[in-house]
Amino acid sequence: MESASAKGDYLNILIVGAGIGGLTAAIALRKQGHDVQVFEQSALARETGAAIHLAPNANGILRRLGIFAETFGANPMERVMKYSATGDTERSMDLRETNKMSSQSFLLTCLQPWLLAHRIELHNQLKSAATNPHATGKPVTLRLSSKVIDIQPTTASITLEDGSQFHGDVVLGADGVHSVARKQVPGGNVEPFSCGKSAYRFLVPKKAAQADPATRQFVETPGELSIWYAEDRRIIMYPTSKNSVLNFVCVHPESESAAESGDGWDQTGDRDRMLQIYSSFDPAVRALIGKVDPKTVNVWTLLDMKVIPSWTYERLALLGDAAHPFLPHQGQGAGVAIEDAASLAVLFPHGTPREEVADRLKLYREIRYERANRIQEFSRMIGESRGKNKLDMYGFSHYNFGHDEWDNSTQKLREWTWKRNADVYWRMPIAFGPMPGPRQTVYGVARDSTQSTFTTASIKFKTSRTLLQNLFPPGRSGWSFKSPGTVAYASISQTTLNKMEWLGGSGYKHIGLYIHGVEYEKKNKETISGSYLPLLFESLTDPIVSGREELGMPKLYTSVDVHRRQTSYRIKTGWEGATWGEFNLEGLQEVDSSSESGAISGERDDGILAYRYMPTVGRENKGKPAEEYTVFDASNDVTPKPKPQRFFKAAKATFKIDALDWEALPTLHHIISRLQELPVYEIVGAKVVEGVGVPDVSTARPVE
Repeated sequence: MESASAKGDYLNILIVGAGIGGLTAAIALRKQGHDVQVFEQSALARETGAAIHLAPNANGILRRLGIFAETFGANPMERVMKYSATGDTERSMDLRETNKMSSQSFLLTCLQPWLLAHRIELHNQLKSAATNPHATGKPVTLRLSSKVIDIQPTTASITLEDGSQFHGDVVLGADGVHSVARKQVPGGNVEPFSCGKSAYRFLVPKKAAQADPATRQFVETPGELSIWYAEDRRIIMYPTSKNSVLNFVCVHPESESAAESGDGWDQTGDRDRMLQIYSSFDPAVRALIGKVDPKTVNVWTLLDMKVIPSWTYERLALLGDAAHPFLPHQGQGAGVAIEDAASLAVLFPHGTPREEVADRLKLYREIRYERANRIQEFSRMIGESRGKNKLDMYGFSHYNFGHDEWDNSTQKLREWTWKRNADVYWRMPIAFGPMPGPRQTVYGVARDSTQSTFTTASIKFKTSRTLLQNLFPPGRSGWSFKSPGTVAYASISQTTLNKMEWLGGSGYKHIGLYIHGVEYEKKNKETISGSYLPLLFESLTDPIVSGREELGMPKLYTSVDVHRRQTSYRIKTGWEGATWGEFNLEGLQEVDSSSESGAISGERDDGILAYRYMPTVGRENKGKPAEEYTVFDASNDVTPKPKPQRFFKAAKATFKIDALDWEALPTLHHIISRLQELPVYEIVGAKVVEGVGVPDVSTARPVE
């Protein structure tokens, strides 16, 4: 299948509907580097609507996109007043301090200001941002008077009323409550229905209220939202346009204005009928709503819709009212549409492969479905007759406002990406995703260590079989030497690694004790033989952590200083300035590499045996392993294969181990003292091997 990279890493995105949700999606996707076309059935010659809430959850997204509503007249939400229908004060809440994050209240979660904007001004700003030729990305193509009559989700194509067709990679249905796109989604062939309420909506100049002594009291505080409640109706008023205009929403039983109302925003209402509907309200409030110009009163039926099972199908996705039409009781309809738009933009960054479009749209539904439907249900509950439901307004506000969909979708996309690549190493801290290391990049791509270099210096010696045997995993059966006798062989082997891709081209050093000629008998009586590694010291934290967690290797930290000269190789090991080991190889002479062998253990063997032990968390679980087992890394399986290039034999080798005391080695004394116990009966040999190709130890496995 063709990927986006084949056409410049961008997608061709067709958006049906140029409302707030559609235009926000267009802006965000444009900024992601895509080619966006928006199809709007109207000519946008006469904007409709009044004021709009830009709550923190929506305002934060707009600000990310460069839309700052304060610059075109939006004013902060500063106070909430709740009254009975007869004018008695029920509640007063000052939000001015909470908007500054300095008061412990439900708005403490607000990271962005809560603004009250004029819908037309917001819409104009969105159009301008989408089509601005000087902004980031290719300007959005806005096609007006372009009514979409058919959508083909499989091919991401649309057909207009005039018969013209357009083909893209993604189609987004932002075409509102009477969506054409929705009918193409399984389970989406549903129609909106009246919730039983209608609403008058209109604007009144603030000066008109200020000029009347009876109504002046309601507009004395800038940014004040006022609500007057009766059992089955209410009046909501708040200012916009720099507190110069008052926006009204008057919700009431649908039957009382049925002769006037429709499901559009521009249905003309009757002012006198409205005043009659609110005849039981405080005369001052009736005087306030009576100041509206009769020609500007609109009334519309409040529509609800059955929750549909999905918002996506193939290359089509719905957003905003097309997916989840909102009742207006929280002022979150546009805000949730803006969240939808943000989620889609995050899920389709520049370079998204075309073959992933359908799966990413499914992810969009998974991310947004529960939240949008939950806020939708909150709005239904708030719109019920007063007293019918016990409402947790603080809980609603926390849930609505304390959310950043851009950041949320970013994390969900990360998790989705991680999940799709099962062949990756995970280790703590898992919150940040798969961990880069010697065996993979952060994206799970295998590292290339074929050109990494190694220098291994080893000293093989004869020592006490019993003392070496004492270093087998205590109390664990199956461990023994292959050959009988009172003596056994071990090597101190130190390796310097360099040109390690996973360390940015640098390297580190390690030194370990390798006990030769060991075998492990499995539960089925099969045996595995190799060199046993009771511990490996390393000079860098990163390989220690990855080796312990990913490989089960018994790694600890020590400093390793190497002094390489023409005929000598000297090693010092220590901890925080305290030297505990000195290892010297002298009289080095290069020999024919064809007659020699070399490995990390210092000897050619069948592989490395180790024992993994991870403790169980909790004081009460001391001594209880979370997991433990024998690990084996077979020499024939290692990748990449090391390629020795030069060999040097030492004429003489010595080493000295001094455990010092607990003060000098507070975390290592008990270990170094056991190494110090090992007698050196004979130095069998010592050598230095140089080569390229460093095995990543990814072939290490539990033996059973």
